Amino acid sequence: MIVSAGTYLRDMTEQGVRWTAEQVLALAPDAASRSAGSKLGAAGPWSEAGSSDEGTVWGLCKGSGSRPYQTVVDLADTAGPAYQCSCPSRKFPCKHALGLLLLWAGGDGTVPRGPAPDWAEQWIKRRRHRPREQRQATGPDSPRTADPEAARRRAERRAERITAGAAELEQRLTDLLRGGLATADRDGYGMWEETAARMVDAQAPGLAARVRELGAIPSSGPGWPVRLVEECALLHLLDQGWLRRERLPDGLAATVRSRVGLPGSPGGPSVRDRWLVLAQYDTSDSRLTTRRIWLHGADSGRTVLLLSYGAAGRAPEPALPVGLALEAEVSVYPGAGHLRAALGEQFAPAAPAGIRPPGMTTPQALARYGRALRDDPWLDSFPVTLGRVVPTPVGDSWQLADAEGGTAVPLTPSAGARPGLWRLVALSGGAPVTVFGECGHRGFNPLTAWPEGAGEAVPLC
Repeated sequence: MIVSAGTYLRDMTEQGVRWTAEQVLALAPDAASRSAGSKLGAAGPWSEAGSSDEGTVWGLCKGSGSRPYQTVVDLADTAGPAYQCSCPSRKFPCKHALGLLLLWAGGDGTVPRGPAPDWAEQWIKRRRHRPREQRQATGPDSPRTADPEAARRRAERRAERITAGAAELEQRLTDLLRGGLATADRDGYGMWEETAARMVDAQAPGLAARVRELGAIPSSGPGWPVRLVEECALLHLLDQGWLRRERLPDGLAATVRSRVGLPGSPGGPSVRDRWLVLAQYDTSDSRLTTRRIWLHGADSGRTVLLLSYGAAGRAPEPALPVGLALEAEVSVYPGAGHLRAALGEQFAPAAPAGIRPPGMTTPQALARYGRALRDDPWLDSFPVTLGRVVPTPVGDSWQLADAEGGTAVPLTPSAGARPGLWRLVALSGGAPVTVFGECGHRGFNPLTAWPEGAGEAVPLC
């Protein structure tokens, strides 16, 4: 039985369950929007704010002009919250939408339930009817049928370019080791950037990305020669995997294609579950913003990764705040040990949930990461949930130690520099906590934590 979005959200609201401020602010496209939205999360600038049983929140926000901004948010959309504001901002959500949701999340009666004003009602009707109208206007014969023969020829040409690029990269690695690692430090980053550009020309963006990482190693501090040799070995292994891909098992061959940079598509049967949002965080460079969302299936016990991309400076979609759960289908991409998945049909909007993933000990987590490396040697980290661990300082760094003692896992250097570390320490207060994160060769990167017993998820990133 599929429950309608309106019924689901109405039941949720009647039980007094609302989003937390952390979950609202996780929707912000950047730090500036979070700060500006937080300032608008009080009743002062708002008038005629209200909400409906169907999942709509609206209000008028006083701005610098004579007319207030009309802001409305649709929380019942199964694809995630949708926003409309009469302000000129190009960010979604804008600071007014964030402020309105913070006001609503406060639950102090300043956003009462009632009928929506005409301007909000009209927008909601247009939004909710548009997908249906688009489906009716798009018949089964409307998409152009792709030419499979042309697609096959394009794939062959790209494979030939990648093979040529991999062969050239093998020669460059050979030259580096023959000339000695001192040349890598002396030649600087330019040599690696040139090699990466050659891999881009060969249509192998995965190889290009790994080559660029090599260029940063000689300036990464003491011990860089060892790290450079390790990364060169992994790059050589990937090259050889591509050049001998016909001899590999299907799963490993799919992993090699993915690591080289060939696009894939999700395959196999969809998995329907109630998916808990374990973590969401963005990473950016000068060209691209990448969003990673980790989900845990309450029934299946599976952990999957949603990846989405946006142009530099723009937040990707979707936005799924930590601690929410959504009933949906996901399809996993091919590849040995791959966890990447695509979000399919959603049967109800994301809502707060009291579930959490089961925890494991630190030895179990390291063993699981080791098994994952067997399937994908180029894996940087693997998602695990540690149960009953205590954050403990060790010299200038930190570790998560099992509460029963005896074993611990160090935190990554980057985790020690984030404000989330002190949030984790404050949440623990010396007592055991449950922590979800990414376990890798650099250590454990904590992303979300839960207190012992009952309590809401606390994002750490």
